[in-house]
Amino acid sequence: MTSIEISQAMYDCAHEVGLAFTDDPAAISTLISRGIQGPLLLVGPWFDIPLMGELGRLAPERIVTAGFDAPVLRYALADFAFEQVAVDQQATFSSEGLSNGPVWLVDNAQQGVPLTALGHQIGVGVFTLSGDLRALSPEIRRTISSASQVELLSDFGEDGAWQLDVIRRGDELPGGGLLLFDPDIGRRLVAVYGHPSISGLGALGEQSPEEGVERLRSIAEGYDADGSLVLPTFEIIATVASAGPGEDGDYSAEIARDEIRPWIEIAAANDLYVVLDLQPGRTDFLTQAKIYEEFLRLPHVGLALDPEWRLKPNEVHLRQIGAVDAEEINQVVEWLAGIVRELALPQKLLILHQFRLQMITNRHLIETPPELAVLIHMDGQGPIQDKVNTWNLLTSQPDADQFYWGWKNFYDEDFTIATPDQVLELTPMPVYVSFQ
Repeated sequence: MTSIEISQAMYDCAHEVGLAFTDDPAAISTLISRGIQGPLLLVGPWFDIPLMGELGRLAPERIVTAGFDAPVLRYALADFAFEQVAVDQQATFSSEGLSNGPVWLVDNAQQGVPLTALGHQIGVGVFTLSGDLRALSPEIRRTISSASQVELLSDFGEDGAWQLDVIRRGDELPGGGLLLFDPDIGRRLVAVYGHPSISGLGALGEQSPEEGVERLRSIAEGYDADGSLVLPTFEIIATVASAGPGEDGDYSAEIARDEIRPWIEIAAANDLYVVLDLQPGRTDFLTQAKIYEEFLRLPHVGLALDPEWRLKPNEVHLRQIGAVDAEEINQVVEWLAGIVRELALPQKLLILHQFRLQMITNRHLIETPPELAVLIHMDGQGPIQDKVNTWNLLTSQPDADQFYWGWKNFYDEDFTIATPDQVLELTPMPVYVSFQ
């Protein structure tokens, strides 16, 4: 829609008309902030026939212009009374339309200003955006979410449409926002790890879900020293590596969903995040992940894959340290990202545990789509300097920058538990810290 089309639809005549070049944002802003009592017409390279025809139809008493040379105006507007106003380079105006009205989204600042000018006249909010739509400010997201209609007037790529769906649906992460590690929020997850009912498999099972919420508050102290928003998290072992093959022969015991559900519900009620951890034995990660799909379809539940417990045929736990290839991980990535798109969920966390390079082969080939925040969790144990050395080894690989990073503390196996200050001194700075 052009300024002339809007003028024709809205005005039979006009006391006043504004004129500015389409590619002069400052002039357009000047006229809108001045308050034109009529349509604002935007000029392309020259005063063409349609524009002059519309001026003749409107028969304004005065044309207010900005950004034109005087000789141009005297020639082009010889039949009209006109007023020149100085362009204010600091002029601004609101891009928001009427409350709950339609919204246009554009991705180009040069295009955005004239469209904003048009939208201003017909009660349409126009927002000039760049990058991931989910990173928009809460104010703009609320405007988009409540709008009667939203149109993408630019090519935001294949991700634009589903990211808009995420905003419109309105589900947010615990603590707010749609991106787990949005730099404007600075979120850090601090987790208690373990089996829901076996205390020997981690600190999580040492108390009830309700008591776990309280324990997390004390565990998380100090991890906001850099200004981060701390998100308390339950990391639940959903499938447990076992010494025997079990009835299905996979050397992994799957926890019943009903045993996990209370932790999921308590977390939702208390604005906590949940990560379901898989130790698959001789089966594959995707097969086990699908067991818990009902939980992974929730906005506050993510997934962790533990290659240490991924066995090859004829291997058994504790005799070998398991490993997984990027190809198998990418099967989970594709499936989990598909859930996020299908349900228009906020970004979901996918953790990959690692303390030896050979635990994840072809790590550089792991896909990191925008639906997921893919994080490598350094879960080695022992003296702190040994752990730091492992951290430095894993994070110094050429592919390290494509992942987020996490650190693990062990109450029993670590000689000395790293303090929050020590953890926050690591490079890259961890955005996930767990306690087992």
